[in-house]
Amino acid sequence: MQKRFSEEFKIEAVRQTTERGHKVADVAARLGVSTWSLYQWRKQYAGDEGARRDVNEQSQEVRRLKAELRRVTEERDILKKGRGVLREAVPVKYAFVRDHAAIFPVRRMCAVLDVHPSGYYAWRRSPHSARILEDRRLMELIRQSWQDSDRLYGYRKVTHDLRDLGERCGRHRVARLMRENRLRSQTGYKRRPGNRYGRPSLVADNLLQQQFDVAAPDQAWVTDITYIRTHEGWLYLAVVLDLFARTVVGWSMSSRIDSDLVLNALLAAVWRRRPKNEVIIHSDQGSQFGSHDWRDFLKTHKLKPSMSRRGNCHDNAVAESFFQLLKRERIRRRVYTTREQARADIFDYIEMFYNPKRRHGHAGEVSPVEFERRHFLKTGTV
Repeated sequence: MQKRFSEEFKIEAVRQTTERGHKVADVAARLGVSTWSLYQWRKQYAGDEGARRDVNEQSQEVRRLKAELRRVTEERDILKKGRGVLREAVPVKYAFVRDHAAIFPVRRMCAVLDVHPSGYYAWRRSPHSARILEDRRLMELIRQSWQDSDRLYGYRKVTHDLRDLGERCGRHRVARLMRENRLRSQTGYKRRPGNRYGRPSLVADNLLQQQFDVAAPDQAWVTDITYIRTHEGWLYLAVVLDLFARTVVGWSMSSRIDSDLVLNALLAAVWRRRPKNEVIIHSDQGSQFGSHDWRDFLKTHKLKPSMSRRGNCHDNAVAESFFQLLKRERIRRRVYTTREQARADIFDYIEMFYNPKRRHGHAGEVSPVEFERRHFLKTGTV
Protein backbone atom coordinates (compact mmCIF):
# COMPACT_ATOMS: atom_id res chain seq x y z
CA MET A 1 0.00 0.00 0.00
CA GLN A 2 1.51 3.33 -1.09
CA LYS A 3 1.66 6.02 1.59
CA ARG A 4 1.23 9.73 1.02
CA PHE A 5 2.48 12.34 3.41
CA SER A 6 1.54 15.95 4.01
CA GLU A 7 3.86 18.85 3.20
CA GLU A 8 4.19 19.56 6.91
CA PHE A 9 5.34 15.99 7.54
CA LYS A 10 7.97 16.18 4.77
CA ILE A 11 9.40 19.47 6.00
CA GLU A 12 9.76 18.21 9.56
CA ALA A 13 11.32 14.96 8.31
CA VAL A 14 13.94 16.95 6.37
CA ARG A 15 14.71 18.98 9.49
CA GLN A 16 15.61 15.80 11.35
CA THR A 17 18.54 15.35 8.93
CA THR A 18 19.52 18.98 8.29
CA GLU A 19 19.10 20.54 11.75
CA ARG A 20 19.18 17.72 14.29
CA GLY A 21 21.99 15.75 12.65
CA HIS A 22 20.22 12.39 12.31
CA LYS A 23 21.36 10.08 9.52
CA VAL A 24 19.07 9.86 6.51
CA ALA A 25 18.87 6.09 6.78
CA ASP A 26 17.91 6.22 10.47
CA VAL A 27 15.22 8.84 9.90
CA ALA A 28 13.82 6.98 6.92
CA ALA A 29 13.66 3.72 8.90
CA ARG A 30 11.86 5.32 11.84
CA LEU A 31 9.36 7.17 9.69
CA GLY A 32 8.70 4.21 7.43
CA VAL A 33 9.78 5.90 4.18
CA SER A 34 12.45 5.07 1.66
CA THR A 35 15.83 6.80 1.74
CA TRP A 36 15.25 7.83 -1.89
CA SER A 37 12.06 9.66 -0.89
CA LEU A 38 13.80 11.41 1.97
CA TYR A 39 16.63 12.57 -0.30
CA GLN A 40 14.05 13.89 -2.76
CA TRP A 41 12.33 15.77 0.05
CA ARG A 42 15.68 17.27 1.02
CA LYS A 43 16.24 18.56 -2.51
CA GLN A 44 12.75 20.02 -2.56
CA TYR A 45 12.69 21.74 0.83
CA ALA A 46 16.33 22.52 1.68
CA GLY A 47 16.13 25.79 -0.24
CA ASP A 48 13.02 26.83 1.67
CA GLU A 49 14.86 26.36 4.96
CA GLY A 50 17.72 28.57 3.76
CA ALA A 51 15.30 31.24 2.69
CA ARG A 52 13.56 31.15 6.05
CA ARG A 53 16.90 31.50 7.82
CA ASP A 54 17.73 34.55 5.69
CA VAL A 55 14.37 36.10 6.55
CA ASN A 56 14.92 35.39 10.25
CA GLU A 57 18.37 37.01 10.14
CA GLN A 58 16.96 40.06 8.41
CA SER A 59 14.17 40.29 11.00
CA GLN A 60 16.69 40.09 13.83
CA GLU A 61 18.75 42.89 12.28
CA VAL A 62 15.65 45.05 11.91
CA ARG A 63 14.73 44.46 15.55
CA ARG A 64 18.27 45.35 16.63
CA LEU A 65 18.21 48.59 14.66
CA LYS A 66 14.81 49.50 16.06
CA ALA A 67 16.06 48.90 19.60
CA GLU A 68 19.10 51.06 18.91
CA LEU A 69 16.93 53.85 17.53
CA ARG A 70 14.66 53.63 20.56
CA ARG A 71 17.65 53.89 22.88
CA VAL A 72 19.09 56.94 21.10
CA THR A 73 15.69 58.63 21.05
CA GLU A 74 15.21 58.06 24.79
CA GLU A 75 18.66 59.48 25.57
CA ARG A 76 17.92 62.55 23.48
CA ASP A 77 14.61 63.14 25.28
CA ILE A 78 16.24 62.63 28.69
CA LEU A 79 18.88 65.24 27.88
CA LYS A 80 16.18 67.68 26.79
CA LYS A 81 14.31 67.37 30.07
CA GLY A 82 17.32 66.96 32.35
CA ARG A 83 19.81 69.47 30.99
CA GLY A 84 19.13 71.65 34.05
CA VAL A 85 20.40 68.98 36.48
CA LEU A 86 23.50 67.76 34.64
CA ARG A 87 25.80 69.89 36.87
CA GLU A 88 23.74 69.53 40.02
CA ALA A 89 24.56 67.38 43.03
CA VAL A 90 23.90 63.64 42.94
CA PRO A 91 20.74 63.82 45.14
CA VAL A 92 19.22 66.28 42.67
CA LYS A 93 19.88 63.85 39.86
CA TYR A 94 18.30 61.06 41.91
CA ALA A 95 15.20 63.20 42.42
CA PHE A 96 15.00 63.79 38.65
CA VAL A 97 15.19 60.03 38.04
CA ARG A 98 12.45 59.40 40.60
CA ASP A 99 10.15 62.05 39.12
CA HIS A 100 10.53 60.72 35.56
CA ALA A 101 10.61 56.97 36.27
CA ALA A 102 7.15 56.57 34.72
CA ILE A 103 8.38 58.07 31.43
CA PHE A 104 11.93 56.75 30.94
CA PRO A 105 13.78 53.60 32.06
CA VAL A 106 15.66 54.18 35.30
CA ARG A 107 18.92 52.66 34.10
CA ARG A 108 18.87 54.74 30.94
CA MET A 109 18.41 57.95 32.93
CA CYS A 110 21.19 56.96 35.33
CA ALA A 111 23.55 56.36 32.41
CA VAL A 112 22.77 59.74 30.84
CA LEU A 113 23.13 61.59 34.18
CA ASP A 114 26.31 59.67 35.07
CA VAL A 115 25.03 58.13 38.31
CA HIS A 116 24.88 54.44 39.28
CA PRO A 117 21.48 52.70 39.47
CA SER A 118 22.41 50.95 42.72
CA GLY A 119 23.09 54.33 44.33
CA TYR A 120 19.71 55.60 43.16
CA TYR A 121 17.86 52.61 44.56
CA ALA A 122 19.76 52.90 47.83
CA TRP A 123 18.71 56.56 47.98
CA ARG A 124 15.09 55.60 47.37
CA ARG A 125 15.10 53.02 50.18
CA SER A 126 16.65 55.25 52.83
CA PRO A 127 15.68 55.74 55.58
CA HIS A 128 14.12 52.34 56.21
CA SER A 129 11.51 51.58 58.81
CA ALA A 130 11.74 48.53 61.03
CA ARG A 131 8.83 47.02 59.12
CA ILE A 132 10.62 47.41 55.79
CA LEU A 133 13.80 45.89 57.18
CA GLU A 134 11.84 42.93 58.55
CA ASP A 135 10.05 42.45 55.21
CA ARG A 136 13.40 42.43 53.43
CA ARG A 137 14.75 39.80 55.83
CA LEU A 138 11.64 37.65 55.37
CA MET A 139 11.84 38.10 51.61
CA GLU A 140 15.24 36.44 51.52
CA LEU A 141 13.82 33.39 53.31
CA ILE A 142 10.76 33.38 51.05
CA ARG A 143 12.87 33.53 47.91
CA GLN A 144 15.07 30.68 49.16
CA SER A 145 12.04 28.48 49.88
CA TRP A 146 10.53 29.28 46.48
CA GLN A 147 13.76 28.49 44.63
CA ASP A 148 14.35 25.28 46.60
CA SER A 149 10.94 24.05 45.42
CA ASP A 150 12.01 24.64 41.82
CA ARG A 151 9.63 27.66 41.78
CA LEU A 152 6.59 25.43 42.36
CA TYR A 153 5.51 26.63 45.81
CA GLY A 154 2.85 29.24 46.37
CA TYR A 155 2.45 31.38 49.47
CA ARG A 156 0.76 28.64 51.52
CA LYS A 157 3.59 26.12 51.23
CA VAL A 158 6.22 28.87 51.61
CA THR A 159 4.50 29.92 54.85
CA HIS A 160 4.83 26.35 56.17
CA ASP A 161 8.55 26.41 55.33
CA LEU A 162 9.02 29.67 57.24
CA ARG A 163 7.17 28.36 60.27
CA ASP A 164 9.35 25.24 60.25
CA LEU A 165 12.30 27.65 60.52
CA GLY A 166 10.70 29.22 63.58
CA GLU A 167 9.46 32.42 61.89
CA ARG A 168 6.22 33.95 63.15
CA CYS A 169 4.47 35.41 60.11
CA GLY A 170 1.03 35.19 58.60
CA ARG A 171 0.29 33.72 55.22
CA HIS A 172 -1.27 37.00 54.06
CA ARG A 173 2.02 38.77 54.67
CA VAL A 174 3.88 36.09 52.73
CA ALA A 175 1.34 36.39 49.91
CA ARG A 176 1.83 40.17 49.80
CA LEU A 177 5.61 39.94 49.70
CA MET A 178 5.54 37.28 46.98
CA ARG A 179 3.08 39.32 44.95
CA GLU A 180 5.18 42.50 45.27
CA ASN A 181 8.30 40.60 44.17
CA ARG A 182 6.48 38.72 41.38
CA LEU A 183 7.08 35.26 42.81
CA ARG A 184 4.32 32.84 41.94
CA SER A 185 3.87 29.10 41.76
CA GLN A 186 4.45 27.57 38.33
CA THR A 187 2.44 24.39 38.07
CA GLY A 188 1.45 24.33 34.37
CA TYR A 189 -0.97 26.01 32.01
CA LYS A 190 -4.20 27.57 33.18
CA ARG A 191 -7.39 26.87 31.30
CA ARG A 192 -7.78 29.49 28.63
CA PRO A 193 -10.76 31.84 29.13
CA GLY A 194 -13.95 31.46 27.16
CA ASN A 195 -16.10 28.55 26.10
CA ARG A 196 -13.76 25.80 25.01
CA TYR A 197 -16.42 23.89 23.14
CA GLY A 198 -18.20 26.69 21.27
CA ARG A 199 -21.53 25.97 19.67
CA PRO A 200 -21.17 23.32 16.93
CA SER A 201 -23.46 23.25 13.94
CA LEU A 202 -23.47 19.44 14.08
CA VAL A 203 -23.78 17.26 17.18
CA ALA A 204 -23.25 13.53 16.58
CA ASP A 205 -24.19 10.60 18.79
CA ASN A 206 -21.59 9.14 21.14
CA LEU A 207 -20.92 5.94 19.18
CA LEU A 208 -17.72 5.13 21.06
CA GLN A 209 -19.27 5.08 24.56
CA GLN A 210 -15.80 4.91 26.16
CA GLN A 211 -15.09 1.59 24.43
CA PHE A 212 -11.40 2.31 23.84
CA ASP A 213 -10.26 -1.26 23.11
CA VAL A 214 -10.67 -2.30 19.47
CA ALA A 215 -9.70 -5.51 17.71
CA ALA A 216 -7.81 -4.13 14.70
CA PRO A 217 -6.28 -0.94 13.30
CA ASP A 218 -8.42 1.67 11.55
CA GLN A 219 -11.67 0.79 13.25
CA ALA A 220 -11.89 3.83 15.54
CA TRP A 221 -9.85 7.03 15.72
CA VAL A 222 -9.98 9.80 18.33
CA THR A 223 -8.98 13.43 17.82
CA ASP A 224 -8.51 16.50 19.97
CA ILE A 225 -6.65 19.83 20.21
CA THR A 226 -4.16 21.15 22.75
CA TYR A 227 -2.02 24.26 23.00
CA ILE A 228 1.68 24.90 23.63
CA ARG A 229 3.12 28.11 25.05
CA THR A 230 6.01 29.83 23.22
CA HIS A 231 7.53 33.28 23.53
CA GLU A 232 5.91 34.15 20.19
CA GLY A 233 2.46 33.10 21.40
CA TRP A 234 0.33 29.95 21.44
CA LEU A 235 0.95 27.03 19.07
CA TYR A 236 -2.05 24.73 18.62
CA LEU A 237 -1.67 21.00 18.02
CA ALA A 238 -4.37 18.68 16.67
CA VAL A 239 -3.78 14.92 16.65
CA VAL A 240 -5.60 11.82 15.42
CA LEU A 241 -4.90 8.56 17.29
CA ASP A 242 -5.80 5.01 16.29
CA LEU A 243 -7.32 3.27 19.32
CA PHE A 244 -5.86 -0.13 18.45
CA ALA A 245 -2.21 0.66 19.24
CA ARG A 246 -2.58 4.31 20.34
CA THR A 247 -0.61 5.32 17.24
CA VAL A 248 -0.61 8.98 16.23
CA VAL A 249 -1.77 8.56 12.64
CA GLY A 250 -2.23 12.26 11.86
CA TRP A 251 -1.30 15.63 13.33
CA SER A 252 -1.20 19.29 12.42
CA MET A 253 0.13 22.47 14.08
CA SER A 254 -0.83 26.09 13.58
CA SER A 255 -0.92 29.48 15.28
CA ARG A 256 -4.71 29.53 14.71
CA ILE A 257 -7.27 27.24 16.31
CA ASP A 258 -9.79 26.80 13.50
CA SER A 259 -11.38 24.10 11.38
CA ASP A 260 -8.35 23.96 9.05
CA LEU A 261 -6.21 22.80 11.97
CA VAL A 262 -8.31 19.66 12.62
CA LEU A 263 -9.00 19.05 8.93
CA ASN A 264 -5.28 19.01 8.13
CA ALA A 265 -4.65 16.52 10.94
CA LEU A 266 -7.45 14.25 9.69
CA LEU A 267 -6.28 14.59 6.09
CA ALA A 268 -2.80 13.48 7.16
CA ALA A 269 -4.34 10.44 8.88
CA VAL A 270 -6.34 9.50 5.77
CA TRP A 271 -3.29 9.87 3.54
CA ARG A 272 -1.16 7.74 5.82
CA ARG A 273 -3.63 4.94 6.58
CA ARG A 274 -5.85 4.77 3.49
CA PRO A 275 -8.64 2.95 5.41
CA LYS A 276 -10.65 0.53 3.30
CA ASN A 277 -13.64 0.30 5.64
CA GLU A 278 -15.66 2.86 7.54
CA VAL A 279 -13.82 4.35 10.52
CA ILE A 280 -15.38 5.96 13.59
CA ILE A 281 -13.79 9.35 14.28
CA HIS A 282 -14.51 10.49 17.85
CA SER A 283 -14.09 14.07 19.11
CA ASP A 284 -15.47 16.46 21.68
CA GLN A 285 -18.15 19.02 20.81
CA GLY A 286 -15.71 21.77 19.93
CA SER A 287 -16.86 24.11 17.19
CA GLN A 288 -13.98 22.94 14.95
CA PHE A 289 -15.52 19.44 14.88
CA GLY A 290 -19.02 20.67 14.16
CA SER A 291 -18.38 22.74 11.05
CA HIS A 292 -19.87 21.98 7.66
CA ASP A 293 -16.36 21.45 6.23
CA TRP A 294 -15.71 18.79 8.85
CA ARG A 295 -19.02 17.05 8.10
CA ASP A 296 -18.39 17.10 4.34
CA PHE A 297 -14.88 15.71 4.78
CA LEU A 298 -16.17 12.80 6.86
CA LYS A 299 -18.80 11.91 4.26
CA THR A 300 -16.25 12.02 1.44
CA HIS A 301 -13.77 9.70 3.16
CA LYS A 302 -16.13 7.15 4.76
CA LEU A 303 -15.59 8.41 8.30
CA LYS A 304 -18.41 8.15 10.83
CA PRO A 305 -18.63 10.99 13.39
CA SER A 306 -18.92 10.38 17.12
CA MET A 307 -18.93 13.06 19.82
CA SER A 308 -18.38 13.10 23.56
CA ARG A 309 -21.05 14.28 25.92
CA ARG A 310 -20.77 18.02 26.40
CA GLY A 311 -18.00 18.90 28.86
CA ASN A 312 -17.18 15.24 29.62
CA CYS A 313 -13.42 14.73 29.20
CA HIS A 314 -13.67 11.00 30.09
CA ASP A 315 -15.40 10.25 26.78
CA ASN A 316 -12.19 11.27 24.98
CA ALA A 317 -9.76 10.00 27.61
CA VAL A 318 -7.27 8.47 25.14
CA ALA A 319 -6.56 11.80 23.44
CA GLU A 320 -6.37 13.56 26.82
CA SER A 321 -3.93 10.89 28.04
CA PHE A 322 -1.67 11.39 25.03
CA PHE A 323 -1.55 15.15 25.57
CA GLN A 324 -0.72 14.58 29.23
CA LEU A 325 2.20 12.35 28.21
CA LEU A 326 3.42 14.84 25.62
CA LYS A 327 3.42 17.74 28.08
CA ARG A 328 4.95 15.80 30.96
CA GLU A 329 7.67 14.06 28.95
CA ARG A 330 8.61 16.84 26.55
CA ILE A 331 6.83 20.23 26.57
CA ARG A 332 7.12 21.10 30.26
CA ARG A 333 10.81 20.27 30.19
CA ARG A 334 11.48 22.83 27.45
CA VAL A 335 11.27 26.59 26.94
CA TYR A 336 10.26 27.39 23.36
CA THR A 337 11.41 30.71 21.98
CA THR A 338 9.56 30.42 18.67
CA ARG A 339 6.68 28.41 17.27
CA GLU A 340 9.06 26.80 14.76
CA GLN A 341 11.24 25.53 17.62
CA ALA A 342 8.18 24.04 19.34
CA ARG A 343 6.93 22.55 16.05
CA ALA A 344 10.25 20.78 15.42
CA ASP A 345 10.44 19.42 18.96
CA ILE A 346 6.88 18.09 18.90
CA PHE A 347 7.51 16.44 15.52
CA ASP A 348 10.60 14.80 17.03
CA TYR A 349 8.55 13.49 19.97
CA ILE A 350 5.69 12.08 17.87
CA GLU A 351 7.44 10.69 14.80
CA MET A 352 10.93 9.92 16.13
CA PHE A 353 10.10 8.73 19.65
CA TYR A 354 6.45 8.09 20.54
CA ASN A 355 5.28 6.13 17.48
CA PRO A 356 8.42 4.06 16.73
CA LYS A 357 10.16 3.76 20.13
CA ARG A 358 8.17 4.65 23.25
CA ARG A 359 6.91 1.63 25.16
CA HIS A 360 3.17 1.85 25.76
CA GLY A 361 1.31 -0.04 28.48
CA HIS A 362 -1.74 -0.56 26.26
CA ALA A 363 0.50 -2.04 23.55
CA GLY A 364 2.08 -4.65 25.83
CA GLU A 365 5.09 -2.46 26.66
CA VAL A 366 6.21 -2.19 23.03
CA SER A 367 5.95 0.81 20.75
CA PRO A 368 2.71 1.47 18.81
CA VAL A 369 4.47 0.79 15.49
CA GLU A 370 5.86 -2.53 16.76
CA PHE A 371 2.47 -3.51 18.18
CA GLU A 372 0.82 -2.98 14.79
CA ARG A 373 3.62 -4.84 13.00
CA ARG A 374 3.14 -7.88 15.22
CA HIS A 375 -0.61 -7.75 14.63
CA PHE A 376 -0.12 -7.72 10.85
CA LEU A 377 2.32 -10.64 11.03
CA LYS A 378 -0.09 -12.60 13.20
CA THR A 379 -3.12 -11.99 10.98
CA GLY A 380 -1.26 -12.07 7.67
CA THR A 381 -2.61 -8.67 6.62
CA VAL A 382 -0.73 -5.75 5.10
